[in-house]
Amino acid sequence: MTEFGKALSSTTTPIPGLVVYDLPVHGDARGWFKENWQREKMVPAGLPDFGPVQNNVSFNDAVGTTRGIHAEPWDKYVSVATGRIFGAWVDLREGPTFGAVYTTELDPSRAIYVPRGVGNSYQTLEPDTAYTYLVNDHWSPTASYTFLNLADETAAIDWPIPLDRVEISEKDKAHPRLAEVTPMGPRKILVLGANGQLGRALRDLYGDAPHVEYATRDDIDLVSGGLVDARRWRDYGVIINAAAYTAVDAAETPEGRTTAWAVNATAVAALARIATEHGITLVQVSSDYVFDGTKADPYTETDAISPLGVYGQTKASGDAIVATVPRHYIVRTSWVIGEGKNFVRTMAALAERGIDPTVVDDQRGRLTFTGTIAAAIDHLTSAGVPFGTYNVTNAGDAASWCAIAREIYRLAGHDPARVSPVSTTEYFASASGPVAPRPANSALSLAKLEETGFAPSEWAHELARYVTAQS
Repeated sequence: MTEFGKALSSTTTPIPGLVVYDLPVHGDARGWFKENWQREKMVPAGLPDFGPVQNNVSFNDAVGTTRGIHAEPWDKYVSVATGRIFGAWVDLREGPTFGAVYTTELDPSRAIYVPRGVGNSYQTLEPDTAYTYLVNDHWSPTASYTFLNLADETAAIDWPIPLDRVEISEKDKAHPRLAEVTPMGPRKILVLGANGQLGRALRDLYGDAPHVEYATRDDIDLVSGGLVDARRWRDYGVIINAAAYTAVDAAETPEGRTTAWAVNATAVAALARIATEHGITLVQVSSDYVFDGTKADPYTETDAISPLGVYGQTKASGDAIVATVPRHYIVRTSWVIGEGKNFVRTMAALAERGIDPTVVDDQRGRLTFTGTIAAAIDHLTSAGVPFGTYNVTNAGDAASWCAIAREIYRLAGHDPARVSPVSTTEYFASASGPVAPRPANSALSLAKLEETGFAPSEWAHELARYVTAQS
């Protein structure tokens, strides 16, 4: 019997992400009514905002009809329209809960959310039972499915009606035992800009993990207009956009301005549309250049943006676009150091060549090593951190470029006094081409990031390791 009058509530299960929901059902002598799917109420109650695109109904004439165990590469919200079922769910995903089993009965007043990769099966307990499910991808014969035999001895499901007395399809009878099942892997992570400084750090972090793909401009041209068909996007859970136009001075030229807007804004808009449509988490790497640098204290994530030059304007535009994506992280960073040409390597090389440079001393900030950014991105995307904007730099006191250059000289075994200070205006006075305005204060507050449980190491410590590794 369907239970009337229950309040909307949820119950977790031993299988991560598999959640049972009690639904309010209103009935009288005429029958009953319920809101089977009500986003405004159910999302606050804990149901993932999983973006269903297809509604399916399985009608079963007889008691004992048994179907499953099927794990599809999409999420499902399952309920019963009429009748009653005994349901069994088995975790067929990679990980420590592979093979975990949960069983319960469902009637019209109970529903269950089934995450991607969890095997779904049921046995009807009443005639004329209609089993309904919302899914967040369209069925495809080319999608990757995982199956388990209903009679698997390891799962040992205690079916109310023995399987030799019920109606089962020959296809379901032929499914493999648990020992023969290939677990379903997680949704893919796509790293764009995989040959850049941050891209290389992400390669170091994720390595050859089978669910991580790396793409360069040769693989995916972000400005070509062909992004929509570049991948089967529903297979992806995270896109990390480590690609950007970062030539801040060249961005002030007519050609550079066009390219900067194409890469940092127009292409980001295309990624945002894809992420929104397919429920993908989009990670956008931002910059201190979205601020004008006039604030005395470190910038927080909620400070108003006020970019001074074209590069900063295009990055600020990309940030505004990504902020509209339901699942997004904007990772705002500064003074990035990684593999490839960068300030630290330049200063170390000058020291070795006996050159005494002049370095600006009226811009202050913190170095950010790409390993720190990569680790922070992994933390944000895997630890259930609320979506939004997060400042990511290494910790420690802010310093000028001149002070950092002197520290590089010292670490490399040279006299720091060989580095002389100069103002930004004086440094660029003899420049032959356009010069982008720089923020005087690039220090970013780390309080919000640290509240999530991620504590970046100090930039001076990372600098010492970096210079030692280069020597």
